[in-house]
Amino acid sequence: MNVTALKRFREKLARDELTLGLWVTLESPSITEAGVAMGIDWITIDAEHGHLGWNDIVHHVRAAVRSETPVVVRIAELNGGLIKRVLDIGADGVIIPWMESASQLREAVSWATYPPVGKRGMGGERATCWGQALTQHVDECRDYPPLVIPLIESVEGYQHVDEMLGVEGVDVFFFGPADFSATAGYPGQWEGPGVAEMILDAKNKIRTGGKHCGVMATSNENLCQRREQGFRMIGTGMDIGLMIRSLRDSLAEDGRGGELNTSFIPPQK
Repeated sequence: MNVTALKRFREKLARDELTLGLWVTLESPSITEAGVAMGIDWITIDAEHGHLGWNDIVHHVRAAVRSETPVVVRIAELNGGLIKRVLDIGADGVIIPWMESASQLREAVSWATYPPVGKRGMGGERATCWGQALTQHVDECRDYPPLVIPLIESVEGYQHVDEMLGVEGVDVFFFGPADFSATAGYPGQWEGPGVAEMILDAKNKIRTGGKHCGVMATSNENLCQRREQGFRMIGTGMDIGLMIRSLRDSLAEDGRGGELNTSFIPPQK
């Protein structure tokens, strides 16, 4: 766990400053290393969707170890074993999908917190220097707890934001507009009818409650819009998405659209 990075991230939020992040889905730790070297404020490693394994994840965490950039991992589900494993390898926190109630969120925080307050197991892994700095790590986690970030991505989750705000140990709530839209009856849309309004309503409640909100930007213009709306943890994009965006712009110079389809067969010019 990178205490310096956690302190810096929380201090920026406390000053109501914008933090920009990178969502990592590809294997190479050079992606994380480059983002850190460019001054990105946070990195999320996606272990919910896609194909990243634990070996990939730990290499991404290692790529940021001597930086001021916290690395969090989005796990596949609310699961104590997954939370424990993510924190044991030295990540600075977890993003937990499909959070819909205060009881779920309390459970997540508990799994990320050592006894007697929580129920995180003692592990002789990388975070504790393979058991050689166990006491130091426990003390650091008490003074600088790892980030526990709930992902609000359903209408039901939106309906229970008020009660989730009462859960201690949460700094930021993150939104997933695509899944949110699917639960509202609009699968395949980023923000279906009424979804944008619900997300902004929840954001206002969270901000009024003294917490911060995060979301992925779909473009640089959207990033500016989200900043003006009051989001303070904004993803600049997924690694592969940013590459595709840049490559499409280059192909457009040759009159090509650079469109993708599920067959992976490139369009004929």
